[in-house]
Formats: sequence, C-alpha cells, structure tokens
Amino acid sequence: MVKENLIRVRKQKKFSQQDVAEHLNISQTQYQRKEKGEASITDREWERIAGLLDVEVEEIKENSEPTNVMQNFDNSSGNFGNNTNYYYNVPDFLLESQKDYISLLKEENERLKTENRKLQEENETLKSQQN
Repeated sequence: MVKENLIRVRKQKKFSQQDVAEHLNISQTQYQRKEKGEASITDREWERIAGLLDVEVEEIKENSEPTNVMQNFDNSSGNFGNNTNYYYNVPDFLLESQKDYISLLKEENERLKTENRKLQEENETLKSQQN
C-alpha cells in the first residue's frame, strides 16, 4: 500500500526521499520501497519520520500496514556493522504451504526418532544377549 499521507506531508514540508532516508540511516532506495509499500515501516521509524516532519504519527501513518513481511538478516560476511535488511511481502498461500511442509517435516522427525529409539533398544538387547 502506497503511503499517500506520508508522501503528501513530506512534499508539503519540502523534504526529499533522500532527506528522510538519511534521517533513518538507510539508503534512498530502501526508503523509496517503504513509501511504495514494498517494505514495512517500523513503529520506531514512523516516530522518527513524524519528528523530522514535525507532525503527529497519526497524520502520516496509513491505517493498514502490509502483512506477512519477512526480514532477511544476512550476516554471512561476519560483519555486524552496516547490516542491510531486505524486506519481502510474502503471499498468504506461500506461508500456508510452508506451514504445511513444516508440519510434515515435524511428523517425519518424530517417526524417525521413534524408529531410532527402537533400533537402539534392539541394539542394547543384542549386546546384553552376547554377554
């Protein structure tokens, strides 16, 4: 959902996307995605933006935020400074599909644990018979 109230007030106050992005310590591209509704705006970011624009949060915040937003924290480089977060809107049907798959994996995991316990018991029985 495009943040129309935010865009309107930002332009009225003569702030660029770059100005707001710098205030939030993110890139202009990341901020642009937030205005377009492709990435969510956290409550803390809403407060900081409202402070910059000298308005109440309610004046710029839209009523409905995108749901099912997933954050990808990629620390594979081992560098925890300047970490970039990518936000993705995930369709409900994909989330449901993943939940179903997770349930199947949990069931399979329990089945394998049970099988493993039985094999261990059989192994212990065989060892005790050999002694």
